[in-house]
Amino acid sequence: MIDIIRIFIEEHQAAIGLIILAAMLVGFVLERFPATVVAIIGACTFLFLGILDSKGLFSVFSNEAPITIAAMFILSGALLRTGTVDAIANAIIKRAGKHPRLAVVEMFVGIYVASAFMNNTPVVVVMIPIIIRLAGAINVSPKKLLIPLSYVCVLGGTTTLIGTSTNLLVDSVARGAGMDGFGIFSITPYGLVAGVSGMLALIFISRWLLPGDKDSGPVVADESAGFLTEVTLTKDSELAGRKIAELPLFKRSKIQVIALKRGGRFQRTAIGFETLGMGDRLVLRLDAAELLTLRQNEDYEVGLTAGDSDVATNAVGLVEATIAPSHPSIGQRLIDIPFLSTLRVRILGVSRFRKVPGPDLPNARIHAVDRLLITGAERDVRQLYGNPYLYSVGETLVREFRRDRAPIAIGALAAVVILSALGMLSIGIAAIIAVGVILLTRCIDAEEAWTSIEGNVLVLIFAMLAVGLALEKAGSVSLIVEALTPILSDMPAWALVASVYILSVLLTEIVTNNAVAIVVTPIVIKLANDLGIDPKPLVIAVMFAASASFATPIGYQTNTLVYAAGGYRFVDFFKAGVPLTLCVGLATVIAISLLG
Repeated sequence: MIDIIRIFIEEHQAAIGLIILAAMLVGFVLERFPATVVAIIGACTFLFLGILDSKGLFSVFSNEAPITIAAMFILSGALLRTGTVDAIANAIIKRAGKHPRLAVVEMFVGIYVASAFMNNTPVVVVMIPIIIRLAGAINVSPKKLLIPLSYVCVLGGTTTLIGTSTNLLVDSVARGAGMDGFGIFSITPYGLVAGVSGMLALIFISRWLLPGDKDSGPVVADESAGFLTEVTLTKDSELAGRKIAELPLFKRSKIQVIALKRGGRFQRTAIGFETLGMGDRLVLRLDAAELLTLRQNEDYEVGLTAGDSDVATNAVGLVEATIAPSHPSIGQRLIDIPFLSTLRVRILGVSRFRKVPGPDLPNARIHAVDRLLITGAERDVRQLYGNPYLYSVGETLVREFRRDRAPIAIGALAAVVILSALGMLSIGIAAIIAVGVILLTRCIDAEEAWTSIEGNVLVLIFAMLAVGLALEKAGSVSLIVEALTPILSDMPAWALVASVYILSVLLTEIVTNNAVAIVVTPIVIKLANDLGIDPKPLVIAVMFAASASFATPIGYQTNTLVYAAGGYRFVDFFKAGVPLTLCVGLATVIAISLLG
């Protein structure tokens, strides 16, 4: 019986492969299980049936594309940790007051360029709150800008080979099929055409097809209104005697100087013109990353302590804690909180849901669920874990910026681009060396580097590579090509490119983009070989179409991020995405047909 089943599978494995593929597509669409799980089950099914052997399964782990993608995730994480992206965005925010329309253009051009060399998911994560602030600065609804944020990141990612994991995967599959690989800027001419056409379309879409404030409620960038803290100059600071407007902290858009405390009096207006002296205290509102960065600055003492405690601002222990509703100090001043007098700790700042406590840090009245950032010696901070009136005590996930190492992170990424563009090193080798440099120079810590890698993406890629190999071995790819060849053989080149693009973009809207890249690429390469034409235009069409997911919030991860942040409806993506898909698709097909 087993022999009969084995023979049946061997004789019909091409059709069986297509059935498994169809079942996987249904699984992707239904979303009963994550895409990664569906891909793993598909690979395991091929393995169980003997269509894919263990040698073939483990061979996919030698593919350089996933390793390169992981390295690019880490390089993107280093640019974020060093504050590079944040600094560029803040500079544009400052221009919004004087030149609002120009600031929007600069912001999106900057996002487009950044996405061409960075993974676009962290770019969107960082830019969502900044885009919301920019929308407020120019007095428009954030909903007019958040969907374009995702779309511009997608368009930017198609401009270079390293702009998105999809491009790297298509290149890897093409190399495996015997094609010459793509250079880092090989697809740039097509990407620029797609980008310009998409940007022009977005101007119309954002104005007429996206919801505004009158259509729905307001969007909030974060549940927290930021942290309230205070700073004073240290004894050795050279900043004494300088105007407050000249201080570096005054120039950062994520730091708001609320008041100057001098001699027991508050000054809340024209603060920048005042000269900062010893004993003066600045009341600040800022986000957690800026707060932690500020505590590393030797010019300032940050936060408050009780009595004569001399707890250093940058003490080793650091935790975040939440005030329990049962805390006995609810309604009292923060300076009177009991653990300040019993432990040698320093409160760096306090945050409250959608509100800023006040009027200053010591006199802020404690509310339930207030969040505190606390530092001190390890032994003192450890005692906070046993405090029954604090919950969620633990290490904060936020990290301070390492701005002094930003040139190293930028240089490492630039080296990857230059060395690979000149053909001196492959992209994978250059990226791995760059990772070694940024880890050695501590642009990013090793633990943080590993967490910046999106494990789901890599597992999905490895599983789909195994599925793609199984389909090739089973003869399923040849079966598909044999069915398509008579239909497509008489088509002109432009129609063939358009057909491949349409098929790929439709699959991308319902199936993960990386899966489409891995499954469709070998099909179009074999199809081109059977038709006796150059496969390069068809492969480029797959590369662009597999990233061109605009019509649904689930087709691409950046769409999902802004979908949640902006409170959009599903139909909002459909109304905006369909016209953009048609516009970008038409421009891309024309560019591929003309440029070859």
